[in-house]
Amino acid sequence: MDPQGSGHEPEVAPRRAAQPLRILAVAVQKGGTGKTTLAASLAVAAVEAGERVTALDLDPQGSLAGWGALRTGDAVAVDRVQPWEVGQLAEILDILAQEGVTLVVLDTAGSSTGLAAALKDADFVLMPVRPSRLDIVAARPTLQTLVGLGLRDRFALVLNQCPPPPSPRTSTYAAQLRALGVLAEPGIIHRVDHQDALAMGLGVTEYAPASPAAEEVRALWAWIDAKMRASDPA
Repeated sequence: MDPQGSGHEPEVAPRRAAQPLRILAVAVQKGGTGKTTLAASLAVAAVEAGERVTALDLDPQGSLAGWGALRTGDAVAVDRVQPWEVGQLAEILDILAQEGVTLVVLDTAGSSTGLAAALKDADFVLMPVRPSRLDIVAARPTLQTLVGLGLRDRFALVLNQCPPPPSPRTSTYAAQLRALGVLAEPGIIHRVDHQDALAMGLGVTEYAPASPAAEEVRALWAWIDAKMRASDPA
């Protein structure tokens, strides 16, 4: 654990040669689901797995950009895309691809404003929801947007901020989403390491690398990575 923020870069795997740019969007039209916290830690976990990552903050609240401003290294490049710039997102992504970026993580707005424009080029969309009926119902507008964009096979819901096991409620929602084929695994247990890491400008795998929280995030990134590779027509 490095609660003081040593400024050391995360250990990374060797870069894979000539990777095309992939786009991971973290999106749901509801606040309070831990979207930005998860996006930040996934970006760091991807760097540690050998990706060259840029995280783009599309949310007017600017929480991810604020996290980026706290960072002392440049392992994850963080930039903010203002609402009036979302229409230029395709051009921004083209520039990043030319610069050799292999993964862009999009932290989208928690509303419908500009959502379709942000998601239309995504290779995969991760939707964080808490294990509650309110969150599942609130995810429906985002699901409808994804289906309308033809992304029916390129999204999953991850149960985030889950109570510690055993939790019958979490197990019930996980079983339902798994049966529908839209569950990202593993779910993320609510742990203080996530909030503490974000406050320090770190990913949880940097802040507490040997913790259960870090292991869950690494496993979730591996799951997402495998899904994106499986759907790659190349």
